[in-house]
Amino acid sequence: MPKVLISDELSPRAVEIFKERGVDVDVKVGLKPDQLRAIIGAYDGLAIRSATKVTAEVLAVAEKLKVVGRAGIGVDNVDIKAATARGVVVMNTPFGNAITTAEHAIALMFAVARQVPAADASTQAGKWEKNRFMGSELSFKTLGLIGCGNIGSIVAERAIGLKMRVAAYDPFLSEERAQALGVDKVTLDELIARADFISIHTPLTEQTRNILGRERLMKTRKGVRIVNCARGGLVDELAVRDLLISGHIAGAAFDVFSEEPAKQNVLFGAPNLVCTPHLGASTVEAQENVALQVAEQMSDYLMTGAVANSLNMPNVSAEDAPRLAPYLKLAENLGSFAGQLTETGIKAVSIEYEGTVAALNVKPLTQAVITGLLRPQLENVNMVNAPILARERGVDVAEVKHDRDSDYQTQITVTVTTERRTRSVSGTLFGGKRPRLVYIKGIEIEAEFAPNMLYITNDDKPGFIGRLGALLGDTGVNIATFHLGRDKPGGEAIALVAVDQKLDGALVDRIGALDGVTQAKALAF
Repeated sequence: MPKVLISDELSPRAVEIFKERGVDVDVKVGLKPDQLRAIIGAYDGLAIRSATKVTAEVLAVAEKLKVVGRAGIGVDNVDIKAATARGVVVMNTPFGNAITTAEHAIALMFAVARQVPAADASTQAGKWEKNRFMGSELSFKTLGLIGCGNIGSIVAERAIGLKMRVAAYDPFLSEERAQALGVDKVTLDELIARADFISIHTPLTEQTRNILGRERLMKTRKGVRIVNCARGGLVDELAVRDLLISGHIAGAAFDVFSEEPAKQNVLFGAPNLVCTPHLGASTVEAQENVALQVAEQMSDYLMTGAVANSLNMPNVSAEDAPRLAPYLKLAENLGSFAGQLTETGIKAVSIEYEGTVAALNVKPLTQAVITGLLRPQLENVNMVNAPILARERGVDVAEVKHDRDSDYQTQITVTVTTERRTRSVSGTLFGGKRPRLVYIKGIEIEAEFAPNMLYITNDDKPGFIGRLGALLGDTGVNIATFHLGRDKPGGEAIALVAVDQKLDGALVDRIGALDGVTQAKALAF
């Protein structure tokens, strides 16, 4: 039974979902880094929010860990690069709190435009300073959105409903999507020049850190109002304070800070500033949604292999997971076959899909091929880190789908180019679930994969089968199956022999020394 650790506050319903799906679960909230490192090795999954920091040091001792699930959107508290290198899937829940965070951004826009917190404090103090709190309408103002993904697009829809004009900067926003939302797609410089309000909805990355730095903030329109409900570190907080004091920025609202919990911050005490303690996702509905979603996603992955909302692996739906399972096995075996026969550096690999398989989600299959290909050469390779390891080693990976009919209902062909040669191997599924080899180097040969196999290339001349059989018999090796193929009479022949035990190196060397043999290799699947 897989075991999951919940290390941050989640809805009790999440625990119930894990148990209902057959996953054992422990709840240990508030662990210090050394405490987390001391126990994480016992768990297959880790469910977190923003408090737990999943660092490279934590991942280094997480020997069983397969998945980290973040109940929320931001994953800047997870070292995704280290997780990928360790083969750990990282998931988030991008939709569970999107509405809640978008609504909070709108609320803060109203609060900063009408100085609601300061007016409330003044009124409750008995001052009745009606003339002091002159606000600004949102209607017909320009809202500049930095980031127009899940949350940003909801903010755009709400803002348009308030009769605001919306300009959006997002490198991934297509013209068609912008038109559908009713926003102007602009450059960041254009947004800075036009916006009366700026709201940020982008993750914190090296590219987005300080996206609103001092230089850009000084180029904004005088009287601009800034809202940040995304991540601390996206805005230069000291620059905002200075510009609030000078009056260049009319108001600012921050729900997130560069260091949290923000018990102190350079912004605090600045005029016309509204602050909340990272409440973007803090509604009953959102907390329940993200907790349920992360529990369901992690359970599905651990129990069925389904992958949803992953940051470092192709998604596989719960419906597709069982259907892909035999193809994944075929793909990994084909990659392993090619990898075990490869003795020099791999330069490129091409994976071709024909027939039924070409209509499926082949991204996971490609990763399975690469996993099998690299595993004979590298330790700790799996479907998560295999593409990264291939890229680091300069292996060019090509994925091709063919509409043409193949000799079989479904066919996968793996072609590996090394420093010395190019070799291809093809396979199919018999009965829709049994992986089988059908071509090796273009030579037709039908063989099922077996735990222990012997691969031989030899000259197609009489007497070879007898010599091989006699040697195996003399050394006590029992043949389970024997498959033969050749390119032409008297040309190159291939023998693929399944045997009942593992072959030692000395015996393989003796087989390789037989008359007519050009290559002999023991294979394991």
